[in-house]
Amino acid sequence: MTLPDSAARRLGDLARRFELRPDAEQKLRCLAELLAVDPLAPTAVRDALRVVDDHLADSLVALELDVVATATVIADIGSGAGIPGLPLAIALPDAQVNLLESNRRKAQFIARATRECGIDNARVVVGRVESWRDGFGSCDLVTARALAPLNVVAEYAAPLLRLGGALVAWRGGHDPKAEAATARAAALLGLELLPPARAVPYPEASSRYLHVICKVAPTPPRFPRRVGVAAKRPLGASSSMVRD
Repeated sequence: MTLPDSAARRLGDLARRFELRPDAEQKLRCLAELLAVDPLAPTAVRDALRVVDDHLADSLVALELDVVATATVIADIGSGAGIPGLPLAIALPDAQVNLLESNRRKAQFIARATRECGIDNARVVVGRVESWRDGFGSCDLVTARALAPLNVVAEYAAPLLRLGGALVAWRGGHDPKAEAATARAAALLGLELLPPARAVPYPEASSRYLHVICKVAPTPPRFPRRVGVAAKRPLGASSSMVRD
């Protein structure tokens, strides 16, 4: 597939906006083409321009945050189609990017995309984040997009982060009630929730936010809880059960 001119121009704009290395634009083009035409790509977005805007630009806008631009070890949890992990791996070739995905079909697509697009600094981890013990305390950045409620994502991320590291979560809105629950959860996890950052990945985008949650203290050893418990009994809710 050859990208339409509108999508190709947008890719060029992204490469210039974020001052990407010379080979990054071609790798992003390869990824955009796979997402648009591969029947096994786990995405409902198939229009090439929308792929560039809603997947690639939406991922790369996080480079405007210092915690993302300077990251060296990244875990993208619940990676799905490899978003935002693969675009960030392309943009940050000196970083090690781990893409965690429990669905084998999705993980197979991510692995194929890393090979076909030459994304050598990315690797797929097949399994649940709660069970990835090799990753505990190893990451200075955890990313998550369209995964779970923010307080649940915070619990997933906390054990993976080093002190001083951060979780960045993509959200389509600003929800004070959810953020209050997340702040309560963060206090139990050694984390601190910062005010949400407005993001504009492309000119027509609206209501996009990046939530940054920093690790400011060690996470208690009772975390992570057993697989599935974080979603069933989320921290920060009035009925949270933190003894599991």
